[in-house]
Amino acid sequence: MISNIKPFEKKVWLSSPTMHDGEEMKYVKEAYDTNWMSCIGENINSIEKTTCEKIGCKYAVALSTGTAALHLAIKLAGVKRGDKVFCSDMTFAATVNPVVYEGGVPVFIDSEYDTWNMDPKALEKAFELYPDTKFVVVAHLYGVPAKINEIKAVCDKYNAILIEDAAESLGATYNNIMTGTFGKYNCISFNGNKIITGSSGGMLLTDDLEAVNKVKKWSTQSRENAPWYQHEELGYNYRMSNVVAGVIRGQYPHLEEHIAQKKEIYERYKEGFKDLPITMNPFDDKKSKPNYWLSCMLINKDAMCKQQRSNTEATYVSEQGKSCPTEILETLLKYNAEGRPIWKPMHMQPIFKDNAFVKVENNAVNEDIFERGLCLPSDNKMTKEQQEVIIEIVKNCFK
Repeated sequence: MISNIKPFEKKVWLSSPTMHDGEEMKYVKEAYDTNWMSCIGENINSIEKTTCEKIGCKYAVALSTGTAALHLAIKLAGVKRGDKVFCSDMTFAATVNPVVYEGGVPVFIDSEYDTWNMDPKALEKAFELYPDTKFVVVAHLYGVPAKINEIKAVCDKYNAILIEDAAESLGATYNNIMTGTFGKYNCISFNGNKIITGSSGGMLLTDDLEAVNKVKKWSTQSRENAPWYQHEELGYNYRMSNVVAGVIRGQYPHLEEHIAQKKEIYERYKEGFKDLPITMNPFDDKKSKPNYWLSCMLINKDAMCKQQRSNTEATYVSEQGKSCPTEILETLLKYNAEGRPIWKPMHMQPIFKDNAFVKVENNAVNEDIFERGLCLPSDNKMTKEQQEVIIEIVKNCFK
């Protein structure tokens, strides 16, 4: 422990929900008072309209989770059993699992160092290796847009359907265009740790009205228009609750405010660490504006102490002037602050150990970022003073 620093009395979280003086509760109460407690109601209508206005898509369908939205996007795209689907490799499993729900076979694409997202060059190589593939799922990691124009150009070249997992990047733009509008079918998330939240919830985004009608039908157990419960195809219980929608409705006016707060956190870390052998998670400041959902750091290779990881455990050997993600995360935890390792690449996960992985570098970029990177406490309720303490804690790990 550092002699002059005491653990935080209240935990400093990675990214927790931020509520606003009853604004969300007003719409939750409206749902209660009007007895619209199910999966239809004014709150749902409102947030679907607001989402379209903010993001720039024609249609948005409110669903129970971002994962549900992505699942129905995969289904809309026409993925069938045995079809290969090119997927971002360094992402949360929820990006990939819906592919498997439909019987698809994920083929994982390495990242590039400029944004930590899917590498367009690796994607091009993947099409050369598997030319019959017609589906691509790209995630925008930690709120930083991928090189989405380049990725879309590759998809267009090979006549493949692009699906955006914009769960982490609501409000982020690439060339002044919002993420969630580049693919044919796209999704966002309102999970409890996202930039705005409903505690749960997600949206499917598209410009295709026929697709919207299919999603609304599928997400309500595929009920047919009949006097009784008539079912002619498989359905799902995926519609969003009007109560959850009330929380999101109260959150939406604060999206830009939350992004600004997250940006301040990122910039404060960047300035605080300027003398350390680290870099922050990167983005192209000429083309993209992240939503700064999570601030992450990458330790220089020559400043890494010895670190060893198994599938479930991690150890390190302390070394003067050096550190590693394991040491920093364990130290933060001692002071009651939450950090997190970088998403472990999907091709390294035991469940996907036999799936193909495509890279262009001799060594996988994803594996390197996972080895040297970590997510810092990025809660927008964290005070400046608390963040300064966290910066000091990280600095001391390199002494």
